[in-house]
Amino acid sequence: MTELEALVGLNLIPNIGSARLGKLLEVFGKPQDIFSAKYEHLVSILGIGDQIASNIISFKRENVEKELSSSEKLNIKILTLNDEEYPENLKRIPGAPIVLYVLGSITARDNLAVGIVGSRQASFYGLNQAEKFAGQLAAQEITIVSGMARGVDTCAHRGALKIKGRTIAVMGSGFNHIYPAENTDLAKDIARSGAVVSEFPMEAKPLAQNFPRRNRLISGLSLGVLITEAARNSGALITADFALEQGREVFALPGRIDSSGSAGANALIKQGAKLVTCCDDILEELNLAVVGKKEKNMPVTKQEIEYTKEEGMLYECISQQPMAIDDLVEKSSLPSSRVLSLVLKLQLKKLIRELPGKQFMRSYS
Repeated sequence: MTELEALVGLNLIPNIGSARLGKLLEVFGKPQDIFSAKYEHLVSILGIGDQIASNIISFKRENVEKELSSSEKLNIKILTLNDEEYPENLKRIPGAPIVLYVLGSITARDNLAVGIVGSRQASFYGLNQAEKFAGQLAAQEITIVSGMARGVDTCAHRGALKIKGRTIAVMGSGFNHIYPAENTDLAKDIARSGAVVSEFPMEAKPLAQNFPRRNRLISGLSLGVLITEAARNSGALITADFALEQGREVFALPGRIDSSGSAGANALIKQGAKLVTCCDDILEELNLAVVGKKEKNMPVTKQEIEYTKEEGMLYECISQQPMAIDDLVEKSSLPSSRVLSLVLKLQLKKLIRELPGKQFMRSYS
């Protein structure tokens, strides 16, 4: 049995976790040697009771072979803490996963990541803001981390994908049970622009007790977590608690004081979470510089591109901060139909780019 096989096997045994694994490794040294231990030796170790010791003794190697075969069929990599691709941010949290199942790829770029979470039954405001902030942060080459749940999570992933940014989805189930099922195609899209990850074995179902564990990985992968909308009992608040325990920043969007759906986010602000109203609030708190993301094959400078006087006039109305069409109409004093036409021309010339919510910003600083 290889080290990877042994770690996958230990991950298949309920209730071991990284803390108990650490105690076992202190005694046996190698994960492979744990499966060769006698029952009496195992049960004598602090924290390893009768049930876990019995499960280790009775464990069948074919379970590992089945797990590895199942993951290979879906092109899923299994990472351990010793692998270079294992996320650096995750390595530093208490109770880092024994193994991490990955569909897609994790790169060094993902060390700059922000989690965006919120209610599954969010309002239009919450959904729109999740997509907007995800798009703006992804445009600054920051990876967006979320849980692929309905509502805010889905919008956060889509916001990053719309501007071809990187995003990571953390599941509360195994890859043979994508949840929710309607996000199966979204999972494929995410894997092409980042990664879908899980610490759960392939056949693990999306049980309620799995999601707090999932939430700790969302915060663990991130430098900070943004709560866009959450009620007082929302699972998003669990993610915020984990973020604080892990030394991550917690951000929250203010919501209406008479909306129960915003009560949790507003309470976080009262407790000291950073109130944010724009993307720059997050970048400043994390000490990240604002950068202009250049697309492939984009000319180096704006001066190299030919444009009409009218296009140039509208271009001067657009800044590095996202602007809506209505704002451009007001600022330029042009009819909305003309602004829409000029915006399209500026996009085709790659002078500006569109962000979620029909907002536009310059492609160049």
